[in-house]
Amino acid sequence: MGDIVKSSRWIALAALALTCSTPAMAKDWKTVTVAMEGSYAPWNQTDASGKIVGFEVDILNDVCARAKLECNIVAQDWDGVVPGLTAGKFDIVMDGMSITEERMKTIDFSIPYASSPVAFLADKNGPLAQLSNSGKMIDLSKDDAESKAALDTLRKELTGKNVGLQVSTTEATFADKYLKDVANVHEYKTTDEHDLDLMAGRIDVAFADTTYFLGTLAKPDAKDLEFVGPQFKGGPILGPGIGAAFRKTDKDLQDIYNKALKAALDDGSVSKYSMQWFKIDITK
Repeated sequence: MGDIVKSSRWIALAALALTCSTPAMAKDWKTVTVAMEGSYAPWNQTDASGKIVGFEVDILNDVCARAKLECNIVAQDWDGVVPGLTAGKFDIVMDGMSITEERMKTIDFSIPYASSPVAFLADKNGPLAQLSNSGKMIDLSKDDAESKAALDTLRKELTGKNVGLQVSTTEATFADKYLKDVANVHEYKTTDEHDLDLMAGRIDVAFADTTYFLGTLAKPDAKDLEFVGPQFKGGPILGPGIGAAFRKTDKDLQDIYNKALKAALDDGSVSKYSMQWFKIDITK
């Protein structure tokens, strides 16, 4: 029995040693693959040469230089970014993605690098040009009488209207909760598609991030469009801001990224990129 006990102890100690050595065997992050849609201007967009450029590309290049990482960007359709991340096709997603409670059930996020409320865009000469509460910011994290009144009014004014938005976005989740039972909600694979339908009059209003719409409004063929109705931020659906997405198993990579990102935020670099791409500072 003594030999058996000794053997059992030896096996237990060996197992413990193996367990303790596991952190040393963690992935040595030198090269990472980062997914972006490449069609969400000016967050990330594909230029005439086929290269992805934009606000998030500048942030990524800065972060990777500080963290001494080689970062390779790949294009991925929006509806495949989370499945592709969890399946290991790439290591990070940067695609104007809001940090929400629902998404954090399956993935993790960096600290926020931007904040962008959601808003509505419509024809300035159309039936929704006079949508109530235009220009007013509604913070859904407060869940107060003002928020409830603004949502009630919005629901009444959008009843029977055609609302366009991108699939699998916070806007889609917002519409599922507040609009789908009163409005005709049309989901699109890309934001460009709902912009085209809005300009063609096939939908009454488009719903997306304000920063995305700033890019839309800069286009010559969008001269008849304008922001209408209230803008919304915060709460469980819209979250505290926008960040990079990671697999829950890659805490070490997330920590490396966050350290470099915080330095870029603290020294004003991210604000500089924001001014370059949006003409406003969206880091606040």
